[in-house]
Amino acid sequence: MHKKGLSHLLEPSFRLYFIFLAAFALATALAGHYALAVAEAFTVLVLFLYFRGRSDARRKEILGYIENITYNMDVAAKDTMVNAPLPMVIFRPETEEVIWSNDRFLQITGERDHLFDRKITDAAPGFDPRWLMEGKTQCPNEVSLDGRRFLVFGHLVRTDDKSARSYLATTYWVDVTDFSQLRDQFYETRPVLAILNLDNYEELFKGVSDNVKSAMLSDINRCLDAWCAPTEGLLCRYDRDHYLLVFDERYLDAFVEKKFDILDQVHEIVNPNGLPSTLSIGVGRDAETYADLFQFASLALEMALSRGGDQAVVKNRFNFEFYGGRRASDTEKHTKVKSRVMANALSELIGDASQVFIMGHKFPDLDCAGPAAGLMAVARKRGVSAHILRDSEPNPAEAMLSELAQLPEYEGVFLSPADAMILSDANSLLIVVDTNRPEQVLSQEFLESVNKVAVIDHHRRAASYIEGAALNFHDPAASSASELVAELLQNILEPRDLLQREAEALMAGIVLDSKNFTTRTGSRTFDAAAFLRRAGADTTEVRRFFKSDLRQTTVRYEIMKEVRMFRDGMAIAAIDHTVDRIAAAQAADELLTVSGVNASFVLFPDGERVILSARSLGEVNVQVILEALGGGGNAAVAGAQIPGKTLEEVQAELQAAIDRYCEDA
Repeated sequence: MHKKGLSHLLEPSFRLYFIFLAAFALATALAGHYALAVAEAFTVLVLFLYFRGRSDARRKEILGYIENITYNMDVAAKDTMVNAPLPMVIFRPETEEVIWSNDRFLQITGERDHLFDRKITDAAPGFDPRWLMEGKTQCPNEVSLDGRRFLVFGHLVRTDDKSARSYLATTYWVDVTDFSQLRDQFYETRPVLAILNLDNYEELFKGVSDNVKSAMLSDINRCLDAWCAPTEGLLCRYDRDHYLLVFDERYLDAFVEKKFDILDQVHEIVNPNGLPSTLSIGVGRDAETYADLFQFASLALEMALSRGGDQAVVKNRFNFEFYGGRRASDTEKHTKVKSRVMANALSELIGDASQVFIMGHKFPDLDCAGPAAGLMAVARKRGVSAHILRDSEPNPAEAMLSELAQLPEYEGVFLSPADAMILSDANSLLIVVDTNRPEQVLSQEFLESVNKVAVIDHHRRAASYIEGAALNFHDPAASSASELVAELLQNILEPRDLLQREAEALMAGIVLDSKNFTTRTGSRTFDAAAFLRRAGADTTEVRRFFKSDLRQTTVRYEIMKEVRMFRDGMAIAAIDHTVDRIAAAQAADELLTVSGVNASFVLFPDGERVILSARSLGEVNVQVILEALGGGGNAAVAGAQIPGKTLEEVQAELQAAIDRYCEDA
């Protein structure tokens, strides 16, 4: 049928001409010219026979030419496949059964005989053919065979077979061993820069004799030298408490695998007063220049110190990685000099601003409302218009904010984020309190729209934080943001400049986060409370803000009934329905009063997200545990909001994070 159609296409359309010639001969005969008609008919017959003979000859010549070309192409194709310079193999992708392979493929696999009826994965164990079924033309990973590395290219061909096994995969294997080795060598020899900081240098050698100090420094240097020796890198001390280490990236994985065990080694060196040495490490990698590398290391060290020190942080061009920091031993590290410097800087920023906006985190608590009220007093002292951003949703600080709104000094102070966006200008100052993460603020859009930002926070930094702040007063050793603001107020205001309700708001914030002065308190905490007491804070009034109604009390004890113990001292309460967030936080706090509970976790669904509250007595660092789930906080108080997951999934992730924490501790 195919040949007949081809002949029809090649044959000239002369039939119509012969029909007309025959018609003319017939017409001549009808006209009585018989001799002429016979001559015409004879001529037409001779021409027709000649045409048919020539057409058949041409058709045979063309078909013979086509068959010859087709045969030559088949021979060339077969020869190309057999003698191709690249290893080739054809197999069925559904069953991985090899159909054909050339000699070069047999050579790279070390096979002597053909691979018929064998699976491609048997000959190349590291090869996964699923990418072909996904429509890709290149294997996403290199394949190693007998010490060589190959990039695999291929495509699928559909056969005439109508069954399920109707595809054949043709693959070509390109040897890229030399390129891969050169690439690996490049990555392995890239420089990595680390800054090592003896972060409790002042406390460690305070009141210690020179001989003891020299002996301790010698022990520390010996530990560092032994730790760095395998890298054959450059270690030098460029300040009394700072070291610089430069080494090849190939050795970084060994440090990470051991979780920077130098932290534990240095921690074993103790001064005569029993204070252990603590080391913080900032590592910079994956940078274009040495200047960027040093900047990455500096940012990593700053992050380590802002999280309490005694840990290592690795910074690349995209994110941070954290190691250590599980001892939850945040100690007071800054003096009153730093508070005075920060107070002067904040006062100048407020004085130079056209207006001040104060914003906390979503779902603000008393430790968010208290600092906002204290900063309002500073703006009032400097004669600058100030506003507090507030949304309409219920929150734990609702009662405090409502009482502040009734004061004459607070008329028109509270604004929605949308109104604040309209009112702000190029000289506005935004002060963010009780959080350092941009995704947790009340309005991230407003944060990004303001040119000048100040941050006051006591939570340990996470991988994401507010960058480029004009002022960053951050101390994870403080009990609360209210404590930090109270320290600033002591250097800016007189006690009489603070309204009684503002002093009580700050006191309530300290009481909340310090668990009524029982957790994470130091001398600075009581100094701040004493200042607020002189400013008129009534502890009886403060206590009023911590009363809960009967409904919250009932919910709290219903949550506690669902508690299940996990590992040693870990209490987890997973509630399968939405509950009051304040009651959930109170239940997590109250669980710590139960004997044998060192840390508590309460989680419940809230719409399309799961809310998680965590509390600790200090032995367990709940911030490190919840950080693995995208949360944050400090060693004793932490929380998280996980969207797009079920309660069971979040509970499983929480238990896995607790397991990792306990195994690494």
